[in-house]
Amino acid sequence: MSLPTPETIKPSNFLRQIIEHDLAAGTYASRRWAGSPGDAAHHAQGELDPAKIRTRFPPEPNGYLHIGHAKSICLNFGLARDYDGICHLRFDDTNPEKEDIEFVNTIMNSVRWLGFEWNGTSDAKPYQASDYFDFMYRAAEYLIEAGHAYVDEQTVEEIRINRGDFGKPGVDSPFRARTPAENLTRFREMRDGHHEDGAMVLRARIDMASPNINLRDPAIYRIRRATHHNTGDKWCIYPMYAYAHPIEDALESITHSICTLEFEDQRPFYDWLLERLIEGGLLSAPPPRQYEFARLNLTYVITSKRKLAQLVYDNKVDGWDDPRMPTIVGLRRRGYTPEAIQLFAERIGVTKSDSWIDYSTLEGCLRETLDVSTPRAMAVLDPVKLVLGNWGELMGKDALDDCSAPVHPHIPELGRRQFKIGKEVWIDRSDFMEQPVKGFFRMFPPRTDASGAALPGSKVRLKYGHVIECTGCSKNAAGEVIEVHANVLPDTKSGTPGSDAVKVKGVITWVAVADGLSAEVRLYDRLFLDAQPDAGGRDFIEDLNPNSLKVVQAIVEPSLASARADDKFQFERHGYFVADGVDHKAGKMVFNLAVGLRDGWGK
Repeated sequence: MSLPTPETIKPSNFLRQIIEHDLAAGTYASRRWAGSPGDAAHHAQGELDPAKIRTRFPPEPNGYLHIGHAKSICLNFGLARDYDGICHLRFDDTNPEKEDIEFVNTIMNSVRWLGFEWNGTSDAKPYQASDYFDFMYRAAEYLIEAGHAYVDEQTVEEIRINRGDFGKPGVDSPFRARTPAENLTRFREMRDGHHEDGAMVLRARIDMASPNINLRDPAIYRIRRATHHNTGDKWCIYPMYAYAHPIEDALESITHSICTLEFEDQRPFYDWLLERLIEGGLLSAPPPRQYEFARLNLTYVITSKRKLAQLVYDNKVDGWDDPRMPTIVGLRRRGYTPEAIQLFAERIGVTKSDSWIDYSTLEGCLRETLDVSTPRAMAVLDPVKLVLGNWGELMGKDALDDCSAPVHPHIPELGRRQFKIGKEVWIDRSDFMEQPVKGFFRMFPPRTDASGAALPGSKVRLKYGHVIECTGCSKNAAGEVIEVHANVLPDTKSGTPGSDAVKVKGVITWVAVADGLSAEVRLYDRLFLDAQPDAGGRDFIEDLNPNSLKVVQAIVEPSLASARADDKFQFERHGYFVADGVDHKAGKMVFNLAVGLRDGWGK
């Protein structure tokens, strides 16, 4: 038997330990699955569930998914994949006022882009909580008839005051003692639109003295006249999330319901509700179990939907897919890959305690995944012309010489890219310094030392080309360098015999004037200056990085003429770039900086 490779060994965590224990104990081995979500009677007609476990990713369609959601997607779908299970995509669309089909579509696209399929097949439709509204209503009537729920007509403020606090037990509602028949009549009046929004709610009858405030008769239905994107105007009452969530899980035969830590206090109600509905024969046993993990806290990032929306609607960024945004659509446009995000989710792990993950960890995962396969190219981001004074003498007046370089240094089968070199080439302005500082090994002109002795100009190699010696520069009236001058050293072209006879410390990238192409390059940086921009109630807008985007007109090598939107490249010596998924097109090249070659923050 072959041993597992390091790539196949998944790091253990408490969720994996729970799942492995349940599988060994056969906790869910008796479950039946009728092929679609349903109540106890529905599933009783099905076969034993072929999925060993069922998990779910249940976003509310009220915004764009972000990197925190990506962690949850990778976790839930990844666990299902690793344990021969199925992960459901379910829209928790119980709040009609904030939900929209636009968000439904972008969520589906994001999950697919990350590499996952839902509900067992590639063409399956997502589930949605609103499809279960009929059952939720039936379950509410059962709770009323069994004495587990009542209609409360106190005001919102009265309910809040009478719930008590951590040091004081709650006070029973004056409507708590109504008979089931009275409550059922009142609840049906709510359903039929006989009462105004907010006039009354349906509450579970549990324990107003419970130390867990979530068990002090929580509201499970409210009146809300709003058109729903799926059910239209069929309902004017809608279930509360804490009531809908466990029912959705049970109808879908979820085994392990994985939530973030803020839902930990809701777990006792989750269990209480499912126990009551199983007692009544409405749902199948064994019930799902809820487990909580710490949500993602990533430095230099905010993940509040409200705050992200503020950035968009106040025009602080250029939409939800702005490459500076932590949304999945923004990360994709920035150049992030599904592999990088999956690696990040795996690398940071799953814990029960909150901690902060440095943004450089995410960037490192992107570098790691791009480095192994991304084609290389040369680009000059801040061009200044370099004129080779003796080119005509050596090569001919208007001659162009052929140069080539590997598409990828470690994947020879990808072939080589071709480009020209001639008398004039573009170099990056930062590669020339008239008065070089210590340790600067790129281009500088002849000069004199402190004793007045003449020193020659520097020698550098034009990468994949010739060794040159700097002879000087030209300036404009403002004293700005507009041309750098150099001579070619004969017989030093890369790849030719004797080319390494001249040793140099500096190698610079370049693009020939003859075949270089113009491109817009967007240099993105972190959106915030502070690692925790909204900590302590601060105004996160004040921490915006004013230099988070710099747009430059660059010159790139001719191999990039065939670049298509979303194609990724390493611009040698600069970093990893992606052809913009929106603006890049034939005749107008636009590249976004995805990540630099190394982490420059905090250095």
